Amino acid sequence: MKAGFGCVKIKSVKPPKVKIVHLVTGLMIVIVALLAYGGYRYWEFNESKIFRLEQILSINQNKLLLFEKENTALAEALQNEQSKNQLYEAQIKNISGVIGELSGTVGILKKLSQTDPELLKKYSKVYFLNEHYTPTRLEIIVSKHIYDKNIPQQIHVNASPFLEKMLASANNASVTLKIVSAYRSFGTQSSVKWGYKVIYGAGTANQFSAEQGYSEHQLGTALDFNSLETKEVFLGFEKTNSYKWLTENAYQYGYVLSYPPNNIYYQFEPWHWRFVGVALATKLHNDNKYFYDLPQREIDEYLVNIFD
Repeated sequence: MKAGFGCVKIKSVKPPKVKIVHLVTGLMIVIVALLAYGGYRYWEFNESKIFRLEQILSINQNKLLLFEKENTALAEALQNEQSKNQLYEAQIKNISGVIGELSGTVGILKKLSQTDPELLKKYSKVYFLNEHYTPTRLEIIVSKHIYDKNIPQQIHVNASPFLEKMLASANNASVTLKIVSAYRSFGTQSSVKWGYKVIYGAGTANQFSAEQGYSEHQLGTALDFNSLETKEVFLGFEKTNSYKWLTENAYQYGYVLSYPPNNIYYQFEPWHWRFVGVALATKLHNDNKYFYDLPQREIDEYLVNIFD
């Protein structure tokens, strides 16, 4: 600036280097501090986040352990319940089996109570039927099967179907069987026995005829057969085809020979056959035994099925 104009000339002043250094240093310190603070805050944030995650993980692990324990407990409870159910099922099956057995037993007992216990008793000088005994139901035998059609014959109603089948089977084999005598009451047997005693004498009559009350005929299940091959009733019946056919086939229809040769009760009566049921008759046939060979207690086991 010129002096002539009255102005003062001012020199330019430069900031000292020391101040710049201090300023830069301070600025760097501030930056470092900010960076350090930011790093610390970042670390603190991450540490806090990790801590929270670890807490969540720990909580979840505890929950998982709890769930596993609960699951184990539930599995054990389920297994226990399944074991109980299996036990209950087994008990129910056992109970059902017992009930079934009881029902079967009740059915058998009911059936047995409705079956005449006299039907399989050993008579012929062993058991006795009084004058008041008669079969539960009797049925007239078809006349074509009767030897003397003027004398009607009756049979136990439940034994009748077996007789019809047997006679039909014999007829198909060209064997003719005629019935001479079937059911006899106590009184009728008394008359028959008295007649034999008059004709043959008591000693002889006792060899082939039962006293009243001891005759199988009173049961309504015993029959005396004859064949057209014989000239007289019963004479030579054991030599006929009819007798041969009976010995080979009668058991299939429940009929058995009561008095075979050498029995201890009466003389051999090839014409006299008694209904004892298919099961017992089959057993006797297969074992080659006769009705009176078995003890009564063994015979009684077949009573419930006599008409099966």
